[in-house]
Amino acid sequence: MKKLDWYILKKYIGTFFFAISLLIVIIIVFDVSENIDSFMKNEATLKEVVFHYYVPFIPYFINLFIYLFVFISVILFTSKMASHTEIIAMLSSGISFRRFLYPYVLGASMLAVFSFYLGNFLIPKTDTVRRDFKDKYIERLTKSSGSNIHVQIERGTYVYVGNFDIKKKIAYKFSVEKFENNEMTYKLIADKASFDTINGSWKLTNYVERSLYPQETMNRGKTMDTIMKLQPRDLYNIKEEFEEMNLFEIRNHIKNLELKGADNMLPYEIEMHKRIASPVAIIILTVIGVALSSRKVRGGIGLHIGIGIAIAFSYVLFMEFSRVFALSGILSPMLAAWMPNIIFSIIGVYFLAKAPK
Repeated sequence: MKKLDWYILKKYIGTFFFAISLLIVIIIVFDVSENIDSFMKNEATLKEVVFHYYVPFIPYFINLFIYLFVFISVILFTSKMASHTEIIAMLSSGISFRRFLYPYVLGASMLAVFSFYLGNFLIPKTDTVRRDFKDKYIERLTKSSGSNIHVQIERGTYVYVGNFDIKKKIAYKFSVEKFENNEMTYKLIADKASFDTINGSWKLTNYVERSLYPQETMNRGKTMDTIMKLQPRDLYNIKEEFEEMNLFEIRNHIKNLELKGADNMLPYEIEMHKRIASPVAIIILTVIGVALSSRKVRGGIGLHIGIGIAIAFSYVLFMEFSRVFALSGILSPMLAAWMPNIIFSIIGVYFLAKAPK
């Protein structure tokens, strides 16, 4: 590390944190003005608002827009260096453009590791508190799945519930059916099934149990305790519950859904691959930003910022398009997460070829 490297690295990291800090303050002010009625109506205390919502909100927001603000920060201070002919002086002294990129790539790698830690380990912990507050005071994140709920708990085993009481954890008009080779081999029906949170079992009331294989048998009773691969959370919807899961928990959740033969894995697979791909975008956009803004042009900083903002928002647009294609089944979740990085890597190679040498 030379003095020049430290000079660029400090400008890079400093400009990024300064820019995103200013925006966080602005976003919080707007968010308070938007949600203050909900806070007052639901009687949220100042301590809860500050420490249960806005403090966990800061790392969430930083990681949400980190690659965009990295890109804009690089454009800002590199354009300023170019306008002051600092870059011309560096390259004229014998430093290659590849060597000039070194502190940028180092800083981008540091922020990429920081983003990976935030998105996969820190934010899932802090989001539990933030989402609990949001569910209590702003909007309900836990919603009923309605009536006539069908759930596959493992391959060939299906559960039907007429309706489910989330608070009491009671399923009404409960039934379990098992199939082998498209033929029913077992059926269990009950008026209701209550979940015991202590031992994780279901207590059935007024049940009828019928086995069709290898021979038909029937059993009736008033109550029965049974354990099955069914949890209360399988019977209601939690909006974007993957926000509370770290990378390993999402992976395990996807495996459990696969074992159950469930068909709602796509949002979790997209989120898992996105958490891995997004930090890499920091490095790609940094290289593009340096190559774009290192040349002194007649339009100055304003032209570079305009082009940079256009590229940044086009990246967001590509991300949303690829996500929609993944949800519709056109692209695989992995390809959808990495497609923007692949496209902008090609753009980065083009800008590097055109960069001043």
